[in-house]
Amino acid sequence: MPIALAADPHSLSFVGFLVALLSILLGAKLLGELAARLGQPAVLGELVAGLILGPHALGLVPDHAFLHLLAGFGVLLLLFEIGLETDLDQLLRAGQPALRVALAGVVLPYLGGHLFAAALGLEGLAPVIVGATLTATSVGITARVLADLGRLSTPEANIILGAAVVDDILGIVILSLVERIGEAGRVSAGVVAWSLIAAFGFLALALLAGRWLAPALVALVGRMRARGSLIVYSLAFALALGALADFSGSAPLIGALAAGLLLARTHRGPEIEEQIRPVADVFTPVFFVSVGAAVDLGRLSPLRAENFPTLALAAGLVVVAVLGKLAAGFVAGRVNRLAVGAGMVPRGEVGLIFAGVGLGTGALDASLFGALVAVVLVTTFATPPLLRRLFQRETGRGGAPPDRVAGAPPRGVDSWRPPAAGGEPRPEP
Repeated sequence: MPIALAADPHSLSFVGFLVALLSILLGAKLLGELAARLGQPAVLGELVAGLILGPHALGLVPDHAFLHLLAGFGVLLLLFEIGLETDLDQLLRAGQPALRVALAGVVLPYLGGHLFAAALGLEGLAPVIVGATLTATSVGITARVLADLGRLSTPEANIILGAAVVDDILGIVILSLVERIGEAGRVSAGVVAWSLIAAFGFLALALLAGRWLAPALVALVGRMRARGSLIVYSLAFALALGALADFSGSAPLIGALAAGLLLARTHRGPEIEEQIRPVADVFTPVFFVSVGAAVDLGRLSPLRAENFPTLALAAGLVVVAVLGKLAAGFVAGRVNRLAVGAGMVPRGEVGLIFAGVGLGTGALDASLFGALVAVVLVTTFATPPLLRRLFQRETGRGGAPPDRVAGAPPRGVDSWRPPAAGGEPRPEP
């Protein structure tokens, strides 16, 4: 029986909040550690923690507005951290193959997911969000597998990782579009056009204006003596850009991403990144646990006949999700194109963000949300063995032996650091 934290499920006492936060943090870290030891990304453990602790199971993490606000702050920190970890110059030098794969890896899964959902009779925003969720790529999962195989300096890896970072930025723009369409309550050419203009326009203006604003902020903070000035003002910069993005008609996540990209270019970028990581370690798991908590496993049980439509939907979306990314690999050029496509398959934490936004806007019901979470799980778990098999088959046919990259991230690393100017991936600090 679920443990009640308050008489009213929509209220939350201070003690109830403490119990919920304690459950989130401990559950996320313990199951994240277990996932890492099993060779999987920690985010999957955090998702499972939500499944166990949520209102549909133990009830230690209730469906409450304040926890949703904490989860929103956590995902904003995640995007800020991604921006800080991204080398904008290297991103621009990723090359045409990476850009082609990124664009195909967004367009093909989106069209496949949208058309599949529409063919099943889903209406309104549901096909849009289903398609948008399938566009995601989780760079950390693929990067860890490539490191394990000693393949981080191969042409395939350069294309995969460059395209995945571009995918992240395109995905956030699409996420902004989905949020705005959700607020408007309808899909129209005007809403789509304005959302795209707002997202790209704000990002371009923020990056241009921030080229002098971010260094000026860092220089000003450098003259301050109060403890924690660097991290506080850096976070305030991200929050300010997030609010400005919302006021301009874009999404706060776009602003947080832009803030990270700008501060990463300053001479104190690595220091800011190091200081923001512990803050993100506390709040980002709240988002992933809350996503897992929203899933009702009873709706995904194959033992119930009423769940067959949801399971069939999930199975169909898995096929569309995998084929869409594999097809994108075939525009990569003269490389192992199937391996490139396979490297783009995992949806990971990015797909969870899309599904969570869809649930929050009311565009997805519990069954469709559960089906999308199932797609994220399957594609994430399936990628490591698939990549290993493809690269091992290539080596067995006389291909080049695996490289040994100095400073390659160890097994269990969840985030990939973009290559530095010399082309080699930056090791974890």
